Amino acid sequence: MYGSDKVSDDLELTAFRRAEKKYKLYYDSTLKNKKKKVPREVDLSEVLDFKSILQSFNTKGQIPAGIVTLENHSGHRLFCLENCPGFYFIPGALSVEEQCKWIKESLISFPQPPNRTNHNPFYGPMDNLFVAAKEKKVFVEELSSSPAPSVDSSLDPKRWKLVEEQEVSSIGKSCKTISASVLLRKLRWSTLGLQFEWSKAVYIRNYDVSLPHNKIPDALCGLAKRLAAPAMPSGEEFKPEAAIVNYFGLGDTLGGHLDDMEKDWSKPIVSLSLGCKAIFLLGGKCKEDPPVAMFLRSGDVVLMAGEARECYHGVPRIFTDEENAEISALELHFSKEDNCFLDYIQTSRININIRQVF
Repeated sequence: MYGSDKVSDDLELTAFRRAEKKYKLYYDSTLKNKKKKVPREVDLSEVLDFKSILQSFNTKGQIPAGIVTLENHSGHRLFCLENCPGFYFIPGALSVEEQCKWIKESLISFPQPPNRTNHNPFYGPMDNLFVAAKEKKVFVEELSSSPAPSVDSSLDPKRWKLVEEQEVSSIGKSCKTISASVLLRKLRWSTLGLQFEWSKAVYIRNYDVSLPHNKIPDALCGLAKRLAAPAMPSGEEFKPEAAIVNYFGLGDTLGGHLDDMEKDWSKPIVSLSLGCKAIFLLGGKCKEDPPVAMFLRSGDVVLMAGEARECYHGVPRIFTDEENAEISALELHFSKEDNCFLDYIQTSRININIRQVF
């Protein structure tokens, strides 16, 4: 009886939501040892693996039905889906050195003010969060005597100052405290270039050109222009004007959505994957269309332009276990440098989405 009820409930979900549930991280509740959480097994046999497809093409010249391949001017092989014009997948487009560079930038530079993060509405602009976490510092709330706080709490008279960990005991219980390392782990997004406004209301999403912002770094602009070229209308060059950096930890997901705030959908979104392997779902123009699942590894790049911009997409799962994360090259590189980067990326994924707004 209970099984049939579950089937009935699943049938009421959209095809996209059923796929999200299928691949999402769940823990096995039937095991007797409750202290150690064991991920529930999931059938990954239907997940497209473009790394394997590339290897098969290089050795045998074969690709699965429904997939088209071409080579771009940089020598990378691209794959397209016949039933989704404007979607391009470039496996291994970024070298290990490039991946490490953009992981570092995503942790050190990209959350820096005036770039906004998910922490702004609660803590205001936060300088040097990664460095503070590395030095085990603690944010302490400073209360101002000024009345009437602003609607935007990032402009609230409340401020947070950084102190050494050993100073916290002398501050007293009246002030709120939170460690920088906790806030780093709770970092979910930051915005580069034109700032995207998330916090006014649930249903208000737009680029706020009045917010202070810096231009996207030249190196990232150059990379995005080069990668975007295959998806651009003939004779046009991609103009990176904004980027959203998403940070994923164990169990984090990105629900099915459309990136629909840019004016010209003929221009691609350039999406860089860094860190632990993930599953990406590419659906259709409504959530009733069954999505295609595919693996995203560190260094992979996805382009979505034209009709593909109208397709729902999301990330229901990242893999942080040693067997499935597939980050050994990153671990080797970072093991020779600062362990803080290694510690972070072993359980995390970063996604940089670069857009032309106007």
